[in-house]
Amino acid sequence: MDKIIDLVDRLFNYYKKFLQGKDLGIKLSLIAFLSRGHILIEDSPGLGKTTLAIAIAKSMGVTFSRIQCTNDLLPTDITGLNIFNKETGEFEFKPGPIFNNILLVDEINRATPKTQSALLEAMGEKQVTIEGKTFKLSQPFFVIATQNSVESYGTFPLPESQLDRFIMKINLGYPTKEEELEILKGGSSRSKIYESEPAISKDDALTLIEFVKEKVKIDDTILEYLIEIVDKTRHHSKIVTGLSTRAALSIVNVAKASALINRRDYVIPEDITDYYKYTMLHRITFKGALSNEEKLDILENIIKSVKLPY
Repeated sequence: MDKIIDLVDRLFNYYKKFLQGKDLGIKLSLIAFLSRGHILIEDSPGLGKTTLAIAIAKSMGVTFSRIQCTNDLLPTDITGLNIFNKETGEFEFKPGPIFNNILLVDEINRATPKTQSALLEAMGEKQVTIEGKTFKLSQPFFVIATQNSVESYGTFPLPESQLDRFIMKINLGYPTKEEELEILKGGSSRSKIYESEPAISKDDALTLIEFVKEKVKIDDTILEYLIEIVDKTRHHSKIVTGLSTRAALSIVNVAKASALINRRDYVIPEDITDYYKYTMLHRITFKGALSNEEKLDILENIIKSVKLPY
């Protein structure tokens, strides 16, 4: 356990060196990564989403690629395609950017639904199928997708099936005045990140993921507590579609990763309740046109109505 905690500490020390004003984004992104999930960041441009993605990749010595989504982006621009080689007289597969460990998909809702669907299999199964042939993706595989919360012209809202592939949906928000002052003093840190040495190795990252999956314990009472919350979302008068079984499994994975981040090898109820607005809200379909605040109030009341397993 001490070796595992040391790896986590090395990661956080790395992020503190290069990223200011993104403590929550760093924590949530790392939890999503260790949960074997993917994260959707809904925010305005220029708040450091790309820098955050680059820093996560660089800190672990893994490969990174970025896709800028537009309405003319094709599925093959993501997955790759077969190209005919005149010299050999055969088709050769040219892998797309999805064949990297960390993939930043910028403004995902500007891509058409057909192009968005090219990510579904990769995010869910860690593989892609091209012209009938299946390719396994290298591990770890982590998608950080962004969408603009302000602009709506020329966008294609993500369908429920796509949203459900994201283990978290978060909002970075603006830094505080003090944090922004430090950013302005230091300038852009992206070039420093590119020049930096990884905090841990790729094998270390896989060790952390495996530890979360196999070694972090979750008691049956915690699982029963979560099932009660899930069941209430399915029978609420203001909810059309409650949390799915896949959503519940994702929440369990997040809770186990949260336990590790908090230097424990066991889950407590707070590992679930501290993240409900990131793990649950985007997976629930509400009745009527409700604001985010109203949706959060409904979800918060559901969670408060379930007795803690103490």
